[in-house]
Amino acid sequence: MYVRAHVYISGIVQGVFFRSSTVRLARELGLCGWVRNLPDGRVEAVFEGEEEAVKRAVEWCWKGPPDAIVEHVNVIYEPVEGEVDFAVRY
Repeated sequence: MYVRAHVYISGIVQGVFFRSSTVRLARELGLCGWVRNLPDGRVEAVFEGEEEAVKRAVEWCWKGPPDAIVEHVNVIYEPVEGEVDFAVRY
């Protein structure tokens, strides 16, 4: 089953390669969507794909790349929109 998770990650998550690490992970898991930095210091991401792969990506967000210090992850499940690739948004 395909699902879509809209995720907001807070903590020390900018300037630690969170976006590039997310792109790498999502592509390894076969997910589509995007990731971007927000002006308030959070990272926002959307993952679309097989439910188990999306769950793994969301779980990874609680850890992030080695230099990240994740304080909170907020996940909102939404209707699938048909993302076609995974990339950084600016």
